[in-house]
Amino acid sequence: VPPGMSVDFEPSVLGTKEHWVQTYAQEIRDFQENGDVGHIWFGHQCQKRMAGWLEKCGTVAKDAKILDIGCGNGALLCALAERGFTNLWGTDYCQEAIELAERVTNSEGVGAKLVVTDILTAQMSQFDDAPFDVCTDKGTYDAISLCPEDSCSKRKQYVTSVASLLTDRGIYIITSCNWTGEEIEQQFEPYFVHRASIPATPTFQFGGKTGQTVSTLVLQKNTDISVHDMTHNQL
Repeated sequence: VPPGMSVDFEPSVLGTKEHWVQTYAQEIRDFQENGDVGHIWFGHQCQKRMAGWLEKCGTVAKDAKILDIGCGNGALLCALAERGFTNLWGTDYCQEAIELAERVTNSEGVGAKLVVTDILTAQMSQFDDAPFDVCTDKGTYDAISLCPEDSCSKRKQYVTSVASLLTDRGIYIITSCNWTGEEIEQQFEPYFVHRASIPATPTFQFGGKTGQTVSTLVLQKNTDISVHDMTHNQL
């Protein structure tokens, strides 16, 4: 078990599907009424930094296949489109989130492909049977960490599920306020290796609260570990 994987947080409503169904249902109504896209997890600057790193890293083509995990309202997909990325996918386990993302991306002229699925059980067949060059996460791993039911096992499953959806040496960018950069590295070993850290601005917003600690890491899939090894190691 990677260091830190046995750690559990106090359960929170932020870790329940019911909370997000209600949240996104309200945000759909708000968007219909006044064009408000809803809450941007960790703020606009965070998603600009994530998209900006991908644009400037020099190894990700503009037509790279990119999946935003737990895409919510689709705001990060719009930020990626602004940087010229064209093969954009979003997934969320909440139908209401996908409905909102469809409205938001359509309003911005962004042609993202959106799929309702739980990342813990996602299959390549749901994404045109082709792996992703990049996966992004802005708060979803945090929400799983707050799940009232067996969050430790779900975090382990999350890591292997993401790795299984990526190409060899695929890139994974995560922003978290629950975990330090070092903790994230430890929890994603040995399936991922550290590639870069993206510095954050001093403050962020999450769950209606403002804080000072946020970590954005760029990890790369470890080609020495096969999907079979990942599954076997969790048994």
